[in-house]
Amino acid sequence: MNQSDEIKNSGLKATLPRIRVLEVFQRATRRHLTAEDVYKALLADDADIGLATVYRVLTQFEQAGLLTRNHFESGKAVFELNEGHHHDHLVCLTCGKVEEFYDEAIEARQHAIAKERGFELQEHSLALYAVCAQTDCPHRRK
Repeated sequence: MNQSDEIKNSGLKATLPRIRVLEVFQRATRRHLTAEDVYKALLADDADIGLATVYRVLTQFEQAGLLTRNHFESGKAVFELNEGHHHDHLVCLTCGKVEEFYDEAIEARQHAIAKERGFELQEHSLALYAVCAQTDCPHRRK
């Protein structure tokens, strides 16, 4: 399925800025991008799309379910493609690396905790903040 079809299937019109923003996520080597990351990638591709448009498209994509938004330790919103499967995040406080994981026991325990307290869990977001144990971590900010 091409970008235009994905956008149309989400209920949005396939405009050039929307197509270009989706392409950035599909080509990115990192899964979690800020609006500024997307804007810089578009600039590098000589796309004439302003930062305000990038923010607007990201919000529209989130509302349409194409992207999910997270707020990690930086406080900045980061976006990732919504691929339809749940996962949690492990975030390094030293190098900024974000690693995705899924653990069935953690998922079951969260549902059990909600049930024990009289809730039915609808959705959740779990981010574990840690320090990378690698002394020569390639992701560490210089």
